[in-house]
Amino acid sequence: MSPTPTPSSPTGVDKQRTVDKQRTDAKYSRTVKWTVALATLAILFDGYDLVVYGTILPLLMDDPGQLGNISAGQAGMLGSYALIGVMVGALVNGAIGDYLGRRRLMLVNIVWFSAGMAMAAMATSVEMFAVLRFVTGIGIGGLLATTAALVAEVVPAAKKNLYNAIVYSGVPAGGILASVLAIALRDVIGWRGLFWIGALPVVLLLPLALAKLPESPRWLVSRGRLDDAARVHAATGIPLPSEADLDAERDVTKVGFAALATRRYALGTALLGVMSFVGLMLTYGLTTWLPKIMQDAGYNAKGSLLFLVVLNGGAVLGTIIASRIADRRGPQRVVATTFGLAALSLILFTMGFPITVLLALVAVAGTGTIGTQVLIYGFVSNYYSTSARAAGVAWCAGFGRLGGIFGPIIGGAIVAAGLSNSVTFYIFAGVAIVGMVVTLLVPHARSQSAATGPAPAAVPAVPATA
Repeated sequence: MSPTPTPSSPTGVDKQRTVDKQRTDAKYSRTVKWTVALATLAILFDGYDLVVYGTILPLLMDDPGQLGNISAGQAGMLGSYALIGVMVGALVNGAIGDYLGRRRLMLVNIVWFSAGMAMAAMATSVEMFAVLRFVTGIGIGGLLATTAALVAEVVPAAKKNLYNAIVYSGVPAGGILASVLAIALRDVIGWRGLFWIGALPVVLLLPLALAKLPESPRWLVSRGRLDDAARVHAATGIPLPSEADLDAERDVTKVGFAALATRRYALGTALLGVMSFVGLMLTYGLTTWLPKIMQDAGYNAKGSLLFLVVLNGGAVLGTIIASRIADRRGPQRVVATTFGLAALSLILFTMGFPITVLLALVAVAGTGTIGTQVLIYGFVSNYYSTSARAAGVAWCAGFGRLGGIFGPIIGGAIVAAGLSNSVTFYIFAGVAIVGMVVTLLVPHARSQSAATGPAPAAVPAVPATA
């Protein structure tokens, strides 16, 4: 009769290890789901905030009783104030994010942009509205800069582009939400009611984030907080960095923005910044002015907003598909291809096709513009090491916002000059071609610490007591 295995016997030890691994894997799976879900919801409301302005722009321009007289040029500038705030918020958070951590800054920025939306809903003048849009943008920029870093360091390496795409598809999904709510409710609750909806994250999202959002063990290890990293690992199942990853991190002498200027990253950082500049110029140029352009082309108010819904819907679907390809073949070629699709669809949009074909082209344009920027965030977040990741994402999000600022301004200048809608689409198509070329020029750089994936624990695990 065989003796019963004990925990000290090889068989007993193996069984216990199997059980422990299953428990850890289950905790990790739950943590990934919560992290991705909360990050997606946060980014969704960011997308809502940035797109809702385009949905109310015709109303503000047609009714001086709302905030005062607004010309086309002023409307373009108003659309840019939030993006200037996004740039400031991204750069500030990038400067401190690699020092202060991912979770803390995400929570602060959820509160910040929610408060900004609430205050903007109460604006009584163009000047007040402009200032409050800038303030709101600071919180949005901070969230964009830190979310990508956290997701890259929590999710499995084999699905990093897919999960980044899911999270940042919240931007076009938020655009869809803003467009649909504007169609259904703008005449009922007015533009102020739409802005109050944008303040809901502080009530709906913040409590869940406080309870379920983890800090990145990889970031904790990079800051020398090994005990804290072990506690987070024990509580969440998030893998700890391997010894090889730790050795790579120990070799890092520069942190944050200083690391971006090193020989390793300087050229790539410059080109990634231009990519983001182009992607956001296209994104915000189109989302701001597409409803107005289509209204001027003869579509009614709700019909013109439908184009915005399709633009963002195409971005969501197309980006998910593109991200799966990026996980297999790498993001660089995929991003270059989507830029090319944007250029082609915008050119074809000028050729007088029937409405069904136009809507299909708008969906493709959504993938090539908004969707491309989503893919860029995933590309960037996995381009840098842990010590430079938040700064790298912040640089691209911040510098890219210059493109986002110019997009609405260029659209406003074209409308104000009385040029045809075709000119607008040709200009944006040319910008997309530039983006495609720049993307192909980005040099390869392997992150000093790869994205999170299964790896042996490099620091001792401790019970989840904190």
